[in-house]
Amino acid sequence: MATATTSKKVPAETGARLRIQYNTTIAKELLKELDLKNFHQAPKLEKVVVNIGLGKAKDDKKILEVAINTLRKITGQQPVETIAKNSIAGFKLREGNKIGLKVTLRGERMYEFTDRLISVVLPRLRDFHGVSAKAFDRQGNYSLGFTDQSVFPELTFEETTTVHGLQVVFVINSKEPAHSRALLEKFGMPFEKENK
Repeated sequence: MATATTSKKVPAETGARLRIQYNTTIAKELLKELDLKNFHQAPKLEKVVVNIGLGKAKDDKKILEVAINTLRKITGQQPVETIAKNSIAGFKLREGNKIGLKVTLRGERMYEFTDRLISVVLPRLRDFHGVSAKAFDRQGNYSLGFTDQSVFPELTFEETTTVHGLQVVFVINSKEPAHSRALLEKFGMPFEKENK
């Protein structure tokens, strides 16, 4: 009686395309290019925070509903309200007032959102010449602002009639801003070309 031999196949990694790419190739390339000794020294995307400041519209229920809908649609998560910690008379702001909304993305959702932002949303911008390379803070986190939400394909025309801006912050664990930029470039972030 013959017995069939089955070769065990290693299951292919599933999940967000960008995360798989980071784990298989990007991290190794960064170690080599940045001359780092340890895999844990490679710059890594920790989280992505998407927020909308409500400003003067903090009392307008319609704008609040539109902003909540925008964040829910583009991130797939329910936004959290941000509340003023201090009172500032010049801004007519009292402690405890709602001043904005935010969503913090981690894991698969973070990589999926980053992938969609870089490969779908940014190419849709009109007169786009690349994102600014000056938007890194000292820790190496990168901020990106949008003046209106209509560039996100998840939103219908009716959902973009009330225009509002939003900000995306990439929180990156790295030694310096140059390492963070190297990571974002590997992800495909189109930085504007510097004039020499």
